[in-house]
Amino acid sequence: MFPKTFVFNPIKPPPLALMMLASGLDGMAKCGAVDYSWGADALASSHDYLVTMMLYTLYVCSAIAGIMVIVSSLQIYIKMNTGEPGVVKDIIMCVMACLFLIGAAVVFPAFFGYRI
Repeated sequence: MFPKTFVFNPIKPPPLALMMLASGLDGMAKCGAVDYSWGADALASSHDYLVTMMLYTLYVCSAIAGIMVIVSSLQIYIKMNTGEPGVVKDIIMCVMACLFLIGAAVVFPAFFGYRI
């Protein structure tokens, strides 16, 4: 009549408890194993690498955005020709997406002090 409830058996723990215990031990094993002997040179090289990857990421995002703008424009053109409703909403969405990409490419890095 009533569903059988789960009863915790301390002799046989559930698999989730074992996974949580194992992941916690793994995290504790990695704690405190930082090597500080490299100094400022390693920090400077990691900064340069990060800025380089940021530029490449920006270029990839711009390429994807260009493709998406072309697809969105074609969809708007098709909607206008077939007379479907919601053309204005799609135009506004495309313009706002372009403004966001300009903001993400120019304003956000400048806010954090990077000049691209």
